[in-house]
Amino acid sequence: MIKSYLSSFLILLVFVLIETALLSNIFFLPAIPDFLLICVLYFSIRNGQVAGEITGFVSGLLLDFLSGSPFGLNSLIRTAIGFLGGYFHRMMNYESFFVNFIAGFCATIAKVLLIYLVSLLFPNYVNSYHIFSSVFALELGMNTLLCPLVIKLLKSFDSFIVPPRRGID
Repeated sequence: MIKSYLSSFLILLVFVLIETALLSNIFFLPAIPDFLLICVLYFSIRNGQVAGEITGFVSGLLLDFLSGSPFGLNSLIRTAIGFLGGYFHRMMNYESFFVNFIAGFCATIAKVLLIYLVSLLFPNYVNSYHIFSSVFALELGMNTLLCPLVIKLLKSFDSFIVPPRRGID
């Protein structure tokens, strides 16, 4: 189990560095794909709610440290998404490209709705997405299209990410 969490942490660290150091500095890109969201979704689907919550919290904490958002916002949002994604543990056929498209779409919509709900509580501190903006549409499209590719990449690390099963299911 420890190997699984350490491997997940290293993967999250690589993706947070890609998002914050590389992709956020491309000036002609109005929105960047949320690779961390896809990783949290994959970890929660493969390992369950507890692993989804832990990886969601850690990825949010890493993103909170490296971004200008209010501290704890990303941790809260990604922990909730890890919890929700964990409901589909052993129920979802993550091998299907179409299912991965839908999962990326739904996770992005859930992220936006959760940020909107938090922005209702703290309107001076949290900026929510404008649902009909091109930035939101671009991020939604990128997350939806890249979700199957990122999941395919993460599947190659399954021997490190997914702990061996014990007992009878």
